[in-house]
Amino acid sequence: MESLQPFATQTPKVHQILNGAKQVFLELGYEGTSVEAIARRAKVSKGTLYNYFPDKRALFTAVVEGECHEQAQRIFQIERNGEAIATVLYQIALNYVTFLVSPFAQSMFRIAIAEAQRFPALGHTFYRSGPELGTHRLIQFFNEAVARGELVIDNPELAAHQFIELCKADLFYKCLLSVKSQVSPSEIERIASGAVETFLKAFGR
Repeated sequence: MESLQPFATQTPKVHQILNGAKQVFLELGYEGTSVEAIARRAKVSKGTLYNYFPDKRALFTAVVEGECHEQAQRIFQIERNGEAIATVLYQIALNYVTFLVSPFAQSMFRIAIAEAQRFPALGHTFYRSGPELGTHRLIQFFNEAVARGELVIDNPELAAHQFIELCKADLFYKCLLSVKSQVSPSEIERIASGAVETFLKAFGR
């Protein structure tokens, strides 16, 4: 399936349709959402909607791709500005854990997982636009830190995946499985701090 054009170059009408689609998908899930409901929420006719997207599946894929890419860009936009490696890692972890337990992220994960078996292309899009993009940003960051002598890592790709999984400890799966419905800032900070501490014990100088 072809990727949608980059978010920044989309027309106002495409933005309007995708914003409406995102709201309905998050409220009703994929199966419960109809093209008619999306058109109503986006305040466009079905004919206008079909001018841009051939079906509900294409709409959902476009929403997942755009939102995952945007969030990954924001969370893993890594800038040093002279800070210590621990400070930078903590900010990344804090941003990522905060995102993982947000209602939006939880809904997107649930929908993508539920639909990935029926629509493998959707699962690929979700992974490529979100987790994979974040992993690539971390790999680049770790390679630079290794070159500066701040980290000792033999396999930066594996280390990036391990850092991401450390950020999912405890809270992410409890929220995903509805074991926990609310998360406090102190709980998020605990997971982020623990992720960085554990990671630096393994890979820090």
